[in-house]
Amino acid sequence: MSAAPFPAAAIAGVRAAVRDYLRITGDAEDAAIDRLAASALALAEAYTGTAIIERTHDAMMAGCSDWRALPVVPVSAIIAVPPVTAIDIDGDGTGWVRMAAASPVHFTAGIAATWDAVPAPVAQGVVLLVAHLFDQRTASAAPPAAVGALWRPWRRMRLTGARR
Repeated sequence: MSAAPFPAAAIAGVRAAVRDYLRITGDAEDAAIDRLAASALALAEAYTGTAIIERTHDAMMAGCSDWRALPVVPVSAIIAVPPVTAIDIDGDGTGWVRMAAASPVHFTAGIAATWDAVPAPVAQGVVLLVAHLFDQRTASAAPPAAVGALWRPWRRMRLTGARR
């Protein structure tokens, strides 16, 4: 599975929030903060099982006449090209496909179109994680427990082999 990089505007939004949180006034650390922002957003997505910022994704799907769930939620659009034989999106944002043969499926997923639209607890967890990673660059301290607590309500657990 692959996803488009996080949009530059989303990274810039995280950077601004982190600079405000850490009271950083200059731009000398922006490159480091940007790298940490991309890492924190990716970790948030991995932890929650949810795409945070809406963007395109590609997933290699096996050929099967059964419905197969796409690996990222919430899906807002599926680009159906052969060998996709049928598509559907549930009310909870799970994308489903039927495939005549193995092929990548292209789709759009994310809970927010922009950084400003990210739910406050998720955004705060990202900012806290970036601030922690920034402050602890040479140490190996565990991230604050608050990060997991802020993200936990947004976590989606999936059973393997989920089918319709």
